[in-house]
Amino acid sequence: MRAAHVLPERPLRRLGPGGIMLRRSPLRLLAAARASGLSAPARPNPRLYSSGPVGARDDAHDARAYFTTPIFYVNAAPHIGHLYSALLADALCRHHRLRVPGAGAARFSTGTDEHGLKIQQAAAAAGLAPTELCDRVSAQFRQLFRDAGVSSTDFIRTTEARHRRAVQHFWGVLKARGLLRKGLYEGWYCASDECFLPETKVTRQPGPSGDPCPVSVESGHPVSWTKEENYIFRLSQFRAPLQRWLRDNPQVITPEPFHHTVLQWLEEELPDLSVSRRSSHLHWGIPVPGDDSQTIYVWLDALVNYLTVIGYPDAEFKSWWPTTSHIIGKDILKFHAIYWPALLLGAGMSPPYRIYVHSHWTVCGQKMSKSLGNVVDPRTCLDRYTVDGFRYFLLRQGVPNWDCDYYEEKVVKLLDSELADALGGLLNRCTASRINPSGTYPTFCTACFPSEPGLGGASVRARAEDYALVSAVATLPQQVADHYANFQIYKALEAVSSCVRQTNGFVQRHAPWKLNWESPADAPWLGTVLHVALECLRVFGTLLQPVTPSLADKLLSRLGVSATERGLGELYFLPRFYGHPCPFEGRRLGPETGLLFPRLDQSRAWLVKAHRT
Repeated sequence: MRAAHVLPERPLRRLGPGGIMLRRSPLRLLAAARASGLSAPARPNPRLYSSGPVGARDDAHDARAYFTTPIFYVNAAPHIGHLYSALLADALCRHHRLRVPGAGAARFSTGTDEHGLKIQQAAAAAGLAPTELCDRVSAQFRQLFRDAGVSSTDFIRTTEARHRRAVQHFWGVLKARGLLRKGLYEGWYCASDECFLPETKVTRQPGPSGDPCPVSVESGHPVSWTKEENYIFRLSQFRAPLQRWLRDNPQVITPEPFHHTVLQWLEEELPDLSVSRRSSHLHWGIPVPGDDSQTIYVWLDALVNYLTVIGYPDAEFKSWWPTTSHIIGKDILKFHAIYWPALLLGAGMSPPYRIYVHSHWTVCGQKMSKSLGNVVDPRTCLDRYTVDGFRYFLLRQGVPNWDCDYYEEKVVKLLDSELADALGGLLNRCTASRINPSGTYPTFCTACFPSEPGLGGASVRARAEDYALVSAVATLPQQVADHYANFQIYKALEAVSSCVRQTNGFVQRHAPWKLNWESPADAPWLGTVLHVALECLRVFGTLLQPVTPSLADKLLSRLGVSATERGLGELYFLPRFYGHPCPFEGRRLGPETGLLFPRLDQSRAWLVKAHRT
């Protein structure tokens, strides 16, 4: 269109006499640490050392999920804002698949919006038939999403026969329920936004001649007074039901400021809505059933795509619709949070389960604009920064609550720092033949790193900071799951990056390159340091799969983690620390795959290399 899962409590366990499991709670461990003089990790958590997997919830919304992007208008080529919407939905869907494996657990749709006056006009200006323009630009979106690794299960085009059938059936339901009337409709119409506006949403600004011209308050696009006979949807009847829906479901629109905005809109008058245009004015669209003089309003047409994809009007759609999560830009919030829920209620259906709203991208502090010549081509970015690199940048830096800024230096600095240096460097250190000559997951020594901090003994090497690392990584999958549930993917990546830094600090602190495998005193601790670091890397690789799928695959393959061991249900971190066997201990690492993520700032890398030489 235009433009929390709970970890099971798993108290620490150690083997007692005769191999009997003894339970020690994290709080007792913290007390033991304090008694021994060690400083325990700050702000103790009752699940401090939990290492259980992030399991699936039992409710219907969790077992099955349906994610959608807007369908994108084909009057212009795709830009990074379109790709950002698609990547947000892709990451949410991929994370769900990690939690709930199975081909039927999730559906994910995207596509193109191909009807409307702007398409009709753009095709005429280009000397093309509307179908030719739609085919050309729709193919660009499809190719971009394919190149960017967007794992959609359906790409819908509103010019498809299945969609025409769904729209006309939906129209018939509204009409049969007495919610459509034909009458004279007049008001301000914005051709750029393809919507009618009340007087309160129109202001005057100086035009090209300097005279005041009416424009939309929200978009700034010109508007004109329009008067014509149309079909009108009785939207005014749904103001109170919409208010109840939003107040009864405070998280249905996320982030919260957008939920509040919609409630404020509903405090104002909610006039009835024109849902058709004269065919003589707009012929490029779906005709009103039984009235060829009218074409169905492009927004009603477009919104029904979410139903088309799941089989509407056939009965199969009913098992998917209650699980629907829309991912949209803030500029189309009113259409999705007021018009669409009202239309659904009118058709006897429930509103969407969730509406996730994101803000826009600017370029060097300025809005992207053809006139400014600063529209960023996402295909160029995928080539320049790699697919995984640009995916990571957009999802790491994009904050749904406010507009985010793109500039090249920012991308290079982030990717070099977090993917090439921190994560890639950590993997290279722990798998290098000089430090890990056997090329295996080394053995974890419980005498060197006991499950209870503060225990004495000549073999104990673990420090308080090391227990803090174990705590942070053990709880990381749950933190990440909570951030995904709250539509804060950037926070999930921030949490992973923080743990990567902690793990690098752990390796740097214990300097395994200074230890000797031939030394009986060094070897158990050297193996333990590498074991812990590799376990941390396994967690990071698993959690990064929704955002950087190829990079995560490369990392996990290097660690020797098989395809069946990469779900969140299998993510038990550091089981040897808890007294359980580790399936990876002693396993050979995967083949060498080169740099995990090559630095983008090669000039700086060359200078460092030259300096060392």
